[in-house]
Amino acid sequence: MLRFDPNAPKKATNLSLNSKVLEMARELGMNVSQTVDGLLAEEVKRRYWEKWQEDNKEGIAAYNARIAKEGLPLAKYRTF
Repeated sequence: MLRFDPNAPKKATNLSLNSKVLEMARELGMNVSQTVDGLLAEEVKRRYWEKWQEDNKEGIAAYNARIAKEGLPLAKYRTF
């Protein structure tokens, strides 16, 4: 499972950002590092699960086919 350590140390990096957007962000009092860190984490998470889904598509399809053929395990105990 994908997990980020919120206490992991920060690492300095160089970014090239649109100068006007950066200027507006600073005028708005935004913490650019924190904002980019959060957005990057969300994009990493999205791509991780996209890749996971692609890597496991055969297993997912096989499971879905089995459920379609045999039904859900323990379905007789469902109350809904």
